[in-house]
Formats: sequence, C-alpha cells, structure tokens
Amino acid sequence: MKPTRPRILPMKTLLAASLALAVGSAAAQTATEADLGRRLDELAAELAKVKDQLAQLRQAQPPVAPVAAPAPAPAAAPTATAPAAPPPSYSGSLLGPGTVLTSYGEINYNRPTRASQNTQIDMRRFVLGYQHRFDERTKVVTELEVEHAVSSADDPGEVEVEQAYIERQITPVWAARAGLFLMPVGLLNENHEPTAFYGVERNFVETAIIPSTWREGGFQLVGAFDNGVTVQGGVSTSFDLNKWDATSSEGRESPLGSIHQELAQAKGHDLAVFGAVNWRGVPGLLVGGSLFTGQATQAQAVDKARITLWDVHARWTPGRWDVAALYTRGTISNTAALNAALIGNPTLIPKSFDGYYVQAAYKVWSHEDYALSPFVRWEQFNTAKSYADLGPGLTPEAARAERVVTVGANLQVSQGIVLKADYQRFRENADLNRFNLGLGWSF
Repeated sequence: MKPTRPRILPMKTLLAASLALAVGSAAAQTATEADLGRRLDELAAELAKVKDQLAQLRQAQPPVAPVAAPAPAPAAAPTATAPAAPPPSYSGSLLGPGTVLTSYGEINYNRPTRASQNTQIDMRRFVLGYQHRFDERTKVVTELEVEHAVSSADDPGEVEVEQAYIERQITPVWAARAGLFLMPVGLLNENHEPTAFYGVERNFVETAIIPSTWREGGFQLVGAFDNGVTVQGGVSTSFDLNKWDATSSEGRESPLGSIHQELAQAKGHDLAVFGAVNWRGVPGLLVGGSLFTGQATQAQAVDKARITLWDVHARWTPGRWDVAALYTRGTISNTAALNAALIGNPTLIPKSFDGYYVQAAYKVWSHEDYALSPFVRWEQFNTAKSYADLGPGLTPEAARAERVVTVGANLQVSQGIVLKADYQRFRENADLNRFNLGLGWSF
C-alpha cells in the first residue's frame, strides 16, 4: 500500500490567493497610508509560518521521480503605472525579518518674481533611515535628517533625529509604539516625503499651523480594523511656551513651530494626550481627524496655559483624480496673563490660529514609470487670528489671513523620483510671489 502524500498544492494555491488579495487591496489605496506597512508586516509573518509548514511537509514525503521543468512563462508586459512604493513605515521584505535602509531628499529652486536677487537653490533636506525587525512582531524605526546641506555654528543647516521608536505588534489589530514618533495629525505630517505631496514646497497650512514635521516622544497604541478604520492615541511630550521669543518673528511664522521641543532635553513636567481616527472603508477615499491637547508652561511660570490643536481632513483618489481638503485650528489658553510681561514687544502669543486648503490634481499622462499630474491648491491660513484682551491700546490687532494659490505639476520619472514645478501667488504679500522647481526622491 502506497503511503499517502501530503497535499502541498492547495496550500500553495491558498498562499497565492492570499498574496493576490493583499496586493490588490494595497493597490486600491495610496502608497502613503499609515497602516499599509503594518498589514504587510502581518503578511510577512504569515508567509514565514507557511514556508516552515511547506518545508516540514516536503521532508515528510517519499522521494519521487524527477519530472521535466515546465517552460518559463513569458515576462508580463509593463503596466502603464508601476505599483506604488511602500511607505517609509514598511520594514523588512515579504520573505521574513531583516534590516531595511530608507531615504528621501529634496533639492529646491525658489525665484521670487519681484525680487529675483533673492533667488535661492537649497538642499532642503536629506534623510537616511533604517528599520530593523527583531522578530515577526517587533521592529525599530529610525530617521536622521540634515537640513540645508551643511550644519555648523556658522552655517544654516540642522541635524536632527526625525524618528526613533520601537513598535510591537500586540494582536492582529493592535500595535504599540514607544519613543520619538511623528504625530498622527493631518495629511502631511506622517507622509511628508517629496514623492507624497504636490508642489515643490510643503503647503503652508500644514507647516505654519500644523508644524510639520512634528514629532514628540511618548507612547501610543495603533489599531487597524477590517472595516477600514485606523485609530491612534497616546501620551506624549508637549510644547514649551517658555521658549516663546516676543522679539522675533518666528512665532508669527508658526506659533507651534517656534515652541516645539523635538525631544531635545525636552521639559517633561507637562504632558499631552492625542488621538486620531481615519477611515478607508471605500477604495480611494480617506476621511479622518485628530486632536492634541496639553499644558505647556512646564511649571516654569506662575500662570498655566493649555495648547489644543485639531484637524479634519479628506482625500479622494478616483481613477486619475486626486482631491484633498483639510481644516485645522489651534488655541492657547490664558494668554492674557502670559502676554502681560511681554507688552511692548512685536510678537505676542496669539489666542487662536487656523488654516484650511483645497487641492485637486489630475494624471493627464502616464507611460511605463512616467506620470504627469498637474495640480492646483488654494489655501488660507492665519497664525494670529485673535489675541486675548489686554486692555485698551495694549491688545494687538489680529493678523490678516494670508491666501496663497499654487499652480504646478509633478512629473514622476521613475518609482520614487519626482520632478516638480509650480508658481505661487500670495494675496496679502505679493512680494512673496515666486516660481519654484524641485527634485525629490524616496525609497
């Protein structure tokens, strides 16, 4: 009686079907979605288990006569658009654990139309990162960034750790992160590589109001559910209002950007809580929002103050279209007491600030790895929308909201490489009108 041979083919068929389902699901979403890397990691773990089972089954079968190998299948014709590259949070290959090198960078050219003598070419940022998987459930994610090419006491550059956190998959749904991580706010902050956004420069709303790239140290839980809902929430370091410089214009350019701590000997007396919810239940559609709130005087001032920032956002990518919109608002409490000691300086602490934008892009042409996508973006932002009352003649006037129209195009020349060109027109300060060119990459 012949021994019964284990049936390996159905398991291979199941494996192929699982891969097709996972890839098809990922292709329906944008490459920058935060949960794509987590789902790929789960698939990597499942594949590793299946490989072990296949190896054990092969060892258990009796030897069989060799058969002729089938002729190789012809190579598939290239598609019009190559599959989207995995996001920076992706770690390891589908074959198992490993260490992966990541990087992105951008070189920008800015030429003001009314002051061409101020034309500038800048190595805006260069980032190197690595992600190492300790086992199928645990990884470390890090990024080191250099801004403006050269960093020294006499140069404008800056070197900074952009991310450095450990992630542990607790259950198939929930993961935990601890360390220095990007805050889950808006559309840009967690997905800020030059290949992930339109235009040479990052939009003003998500840099002046939301201080992208915004990172804090702390702990968070990340949950990704089968219905398309992703939940993030935790405890983190907060801002430090003691860093506010009323003699500088930095606070007017970005209120929160001027007082963020970046985990550089950060004061930890006052912590913050944050949460974000995003829904991707319909292919091509993302809808979500976030909230951050925490005390920010760090026990260094008699008067306490709370900073709160929230946003709502949406992105829809039906076919060749890519449409996005976002609104965000921030407030700082008890600013009247804090500003009492700053009266007479040009930049007092605002009570509120906000901004919003709408953006539309359309892929007019694609061939192999090439893709041309013109876009237009209209945004309005105000970094000092209101001030607390300090009394007659002492309360600063609210700033006028700036309105910016950006028209341009992104040309993808290969997966992970993009050329950009745009023109920006400012409503309030026309001297800032400019023409921009950019080169960016990400892998």
